[in-house]
Amino acid sequence: QVQLVESGGGLVQAGGSLRLSCVPSESIFNFNTMGWYRQAPGQRDLVARINVGGITSYADSAKGRFTIFRDNALNTVYLQMDDLKSEDTAVYYCNANRLTRNWWGQGTQVTVSS
Repeated sequence: QVQLVESGGGLVQAGGSLRLSCVPSESIFNFNTMGWYRQAPGQRDLVARINVGGITSYADSAKGRFTIFRDNALNTVYLQMDDLKSEDTAVYYCNANRLTRNWWGQGTQVTVSS
């Protein structure tokens, strides 16, 4: 069973920054994509993802403010979040995808105060 360990959430003022980390229990290159989703009350939405080739994609709300990247040596995927807004407040989940299977982290709370 794949495990994803997340860290880096917290409370930050609007305009501030946070960096989320996700470490899977196996190589990041074993997955087609890894990404970050967030869930406020309601559905869970994609924020950003990176595929095995290093190609990234972002939700419109994240473009220009968030960056997803990986450290191959540390086997870690990061989400750098800058210029945070109150509407970014949510639980953020790391996701790993391999063909038809998805795995999720436990979630980390991000709260942005205005």
